[in-house]
Amino acid sequence: MGRVVALLANFCWVELDSPGADGITRLLCTRRTRLGKSGLQICTGDRVRVEGIDWAAGRAAVGSLLPRQSLLERPAVANVTRVVVVVALAEPELDPLQLTRFLLTAEATGQPVELVFSKADLPEPAAVEQWCGRTQTWGYQPVALSTATGLGLDALRERLSQPGLAVLCGPSGVGKSSLLNALRPELELRVGEVSGRLQRGRHTTRHVELFPIAPGALVADSPGFNRPALPSDPAALALLFPELRQQLAAVSCRFSNCLHQGDPGCAIAPGWDREALYRQCLADLLAEAAREEKRTATGPGLRQRGSRLEPRLDPRLRQESRRRQRQQAHGDEPLEELSPPGPAG
Repeated sequence: MGRVVALLANFCWVELDSPGADGITRLLCTRRTRLGKSGLQICTGDRVRVEGIDWAAGRAAVGSLLPRQSLLERPAVANVTRVVVVVALAEPELDPLQLTRFLLTAEATGQPVELVFSKADLPEPAAVEQWCGRTQTWGYQPVALSTATGLGLDALRERLSQPGLAVLCGPSGVGKSSLLNALRPELELRVGEVSGRLQRGRHTTRHVELFPIAPGALVADSPGFNRPALPSDPAALALLFPELRQQLAAVSCRFSNCLHQGDPGCAIAPGWDREALYRQCLADLLAEAAREEKRTATGPGLRQRGSRLEPRLDPRLRQESRRRQRQQAHGDEPLEELSPPGPAG
């Protein structure tokens, strides 16, 4: 048995629980066809059983997945025990709505959530203190750090050294890979600059990969993205805000389906810090629910075009694109790289 530590196209690297022949600890694995037919998707962090091992070639196949304890859907990481949301205080400028959406995604896993403010050497100290104090009222104990000065690295190293699997998630360009390089310089992870015109990070991490930080402690570096999805249930949104969760644990609303918008009988008093952000997220969820209901109402064989419904084209009548035809004619291109993506630690 072992753990999936990286995914590369149709292959995955599996770190074994115990060394095999000649001390091999990592195998390049394919996936058994029966897993795909059963709809099981392998994620980084999955615990798996391997079979058909070729020790000389360092190859094997994943035969089965063990039950997952948790799953972070984006980035897709299984068996997460801690989610670390990393956002920059500058370059790119911190967006409270984007930060809130990342925190909601992390809270939806049901696992402990850590908050890290990177690039703390760039803004004025008063601005750093203001953001740390503000997010403490949200229910977090943030770490402000700088890989340039070393500020906060020891505090974060102590948190990440706890046994389990922590995943770093956040927008592109906030310094997640730089953070890991500062904690473990031998990793030499690729890092990039922030776009000067758009002030957005450039994607340098292409896949999720696990790295050992301490005995029994793994950290997942993940590709950045700038707009995390919201949970699907509007009624469950409030419980993903720690400050609301604490209030609702003490006092219940009059109506069980309350959406906490200041209606009579609501237990949440108006004027809390993230009220406007909560209302905006709730409005986005309700709008998406309305769009989904409209799509369902049109029926599986119809689609909405302007003010009228029209039949959908039968998929069997669709012609394949020229690109798809060329791919089928020439076959899939071989992988450019099948070497281990990082040190085993």
